[in-house]
Amino acid sequence: MRSKLFTPAQVGPLTLANRIVIAPMCQYSADNGSMTDWHLIHLGQLALSGAALLTIEATAVTPEGRISYADVGLFSDENESAMRRVVESVRRWSDMPIAIQLAHAGRKASTDLPWKGGAQLPPHHAHGWQTEAPSSVAYHESEHPPLALDRDGLKKVRDAFVAAARRAVRIGLDAIQLHGAHGYLLHQFLSPLSNRRHDEYGGSLENRMRFPLEVFDAVRAVVPAEKPVSIRVSGTDWAPEGWDIEQTVEFAKALEAHGCQAIHVSSGGLTPAQKIAVGPGYQVPLARAVKAAVKMPVIAVGLITDFEHAESVLVNGDADFIALARAMLYNPRWPWHAAAHFGARVKAPDQYLRSQPARFRGLFDIRADD
Repeated sequence: MRSKLFTPAQVGPLTLANRIVIAPMCQYSADNGSMTDWHLIHLGQLALSGAALLTIEATAVTPEGRISYADVGLFSDENESAMRRVVESVRRWSDMPIAIQLAHAGRKASTDLPWKGGAQLPPHHAHGWQTEAPSSVAYHESEHPPLALDRDGLKKVRDAFVAAARRAVRIGLDAIQLHGAHGYLLHQFLSPLSNRRHDEYGGSLENRMRFPLEVFDAVRAVVPAEKPVSIRVSGTDWAPEGWDIEQTVEFAKALEAHGCQAIHVSSGGLTPAQKIAVGPGYQVPLARAVKAAVKMPVIAVGLITDFEHAESVLVNGDADFIALARAMLYNPRWPWHAAAHFGARVKAPDQYLRSQPARFRGLFDIRADD
């Protein structure tokens, strides 16, 4: 019986060769928001992996929306030129579709690099700046509080998402994903733990969903119809009185009504008070709940590293796609090995065809003229 993991599928008008997608992974290696040779090496190797879709890391739409001073951005001509160089170089050797995740870190911005501790840097620090958020509530009580976005600030952020989406389209990227997860700005609007506003953007669930939906609508309006627009969400804050799966389901239904074409269900990241029971597939129940409520494709993620486990998530109907992140860094040929395990076929570059083990003849797709 054919492996579900290696059947083709649609995300809106975009056809994907299998059900394995590479999740966005921050590299903290940009220069003033511009990609460097590291990104060419990093994305280039992943584009040869046999997965169906490669997603560029969380890409800030404004300088102050970066998680750290070394984050990738798409807020300047220099950023756009650097990203175009990387994307065009990767595409010389791979036809894997490439998506981008557009993001704003909100109150979780202005941090040091993870391997330097990742602590927030105050505005007076050489690599720090004043953060902004739905409300003037810091992520951690020891941190410098963000400024609450006023109406002009909301318009600036919304317009920045639109401008970055336009740049992504000019570069020729195949799909756009909005980052509404992991405690970053759009998630901050959704969660009552971080959104303490008393205007039409705070309070009720309808009000807390308003700004993320406005951003989605604005981006969808400038992205051509042949390019899908999706979102990544946190299914729960894993904290009392926070964002939860019931609210996520309502948000997912609203997004679908607004034309969202896929939803990637992760979790957490909004509060230091979170209590997460981490284990293989610990976020799959969240994806399952969303999938039961919507028709658009649902992407599951989170410690799904075993081939049979990934297959079972799809066969059981819990999700439509499996996203891999750190597992792909550890094993960039995970899709090859999964295909070999299931007796399926996977695309490999011509230069690597000779690596096919004798016991897995038929693993690699060979061009008709070879």
